[in-house]
Amino acid sequence: MPDVDVEALTDLRTPWCIHVAVTLRIAEHVDAGVTRVEDLAQATDSDPFTLGCLLNTLIGKGIFEEPTPGSYALNEPARALMSPPMRLGCDLNGIGGRMAHVWGTMLEYVQTGKTAYASRFGTPFWDDLAAHPNVAASFDDLLGAVGHGTPSGEFEISGRWAAIKHVVDVGGGKGEMLVEILRLHPHVRGTLVEMPHAAHAALEVFEAAELGYRAEAIGRSFFEPLPNGADLYVMRKVLNNWPDAQALALLKNCAEAALPNGRIAILGSVCEDDARRDIEVDMMLVGGKPRTVSELRTLANAAGLEIVDARPQPNGYFVTELRPI
Repeated sequence: MPDVDVEALTDLRTPWCIHVAVTLRIAEHVDAGVTRVEDLAQATDSDPFTLGCLLNTLIGKGIFEEPTPGSYALNEPARALMSPPMRLGCDLNGIGGRMAHVWGTMLEYVQTGKTAYASRFGTPFWDDLAAHPNVAASFDDLLGAVGHGTPSGEFEISGRWAAIKHVVDVGGGKGEMLVEILRLHPHVRGTLVEMPHAAHAALEVFEAAELGYRAEAIGRSFFEPLPNGADLYVMRKVLNNWPDAQALALLKNCAEAALPNGRIAILGSVCEDDARRDIEVDMMLVGGKPRTVSELRTLANAAGLEIVDARPQPNGYFVTELRPI
């Protein structure tokens, strides 16, 4: 077993220095030719002494270089701070800040098993996003192609795609997943159900993909009635974002909409019964959890659904397929 440096594992200084450097766009300023600490401090409305200390700390970790005293340069690790995923994940003014600060609620979360997000930010996560559109937009970007990369639309279902004519993507963000499904299956039309701000953005995504004639977006909560009679309802990494009561309500919504012959495909959110489950930031953000197949079966049966297939697939998704009982 390799040696474990417990002291290094407790280091909070370095990640916070990275978060602050990304938030202040230090790498971008250096890349634009602003290299002296006094000029960087002026450009970022920072104190020159403490900014210099922050940069010296990062240099000690291999991020940035100091060719001459008080003047800084980029190296490859510093250039990485300018990548879109790094900006989204570390900018303290967006979703990166919410994720960074929510780790401080872990004690309450572990002791109660319930999210303590509201105790830190004053309101539950989804209400917080509704009140802060800039944070909501960064959250959508983080989950979409900019942050997590273009999602794969390639997954198998037991009934075969040839029989599928209409897909409803439930909670599919800005529609990137639905776009990939429609590209793979030209005979399928799609409907996205998402909150209004994301649904509006999805229309631009559909048009850019030249799929606007086959895709539509409905701007409302997926806890409201879903479009009836589609052949397949897809939820990609959605169900794990909700505690049992809300997850059950969502499954009931899907079951009612899918009657009599529709299917529900859950991508992610579920794992094998013997899978190891680690603590993740989204658990503390929203209070949900990844569920085992057995745990999902209990909820599904209560919602009027049965599991017809549950297995990992070559594209990395664990896909669970359900149908109305």
